[in-house]
Amino acid sequence: VQLQACGGGLVQAGGSLRLSCAASVRALSRYGMGWFRQAPGQEREFVAGISWSGGRLAYADSVKGRFTISRDNAKNTVTLQMDSLKPEDTAVYYCAATYSSTWRNEEMSYWGKGTQVTVSS
Repeated sequence: VQLQACGGGLVQAGGSLRLSCAASVRALSRYGMGWFRQAPGQEREFVAGISWSGGRLAYADSVKGRFTISRDNAKNTVTLQMDSLKPEDTAVYYCAATYSSTWRNEEMSYWGKGTQVTVSS
């Protein structure tokens, strides 16, 4: 499974960005999907997750109410809509796929290359 994230960029605080993750797999619906981020000098952290059917969602407390994860299994894509961005959201964002029902770092089986998100104050 190859994953490719895109949509990052530079935005002012309060602005929005939409990240997309495209998967080179016939049946993305087999996998739970997640978004993670890593800021300089920090460990990679969970941001948002969505189950294979889209029926179960999870968010880090720091992004609840501001970020929305969604998926389109027919198009093999997962999206992270990021609104009300803050400077502390600045990081490299990664999408990942898992066979598991949770989104712990160690349970993600496939990782895409990251996309940089920079939020200026």
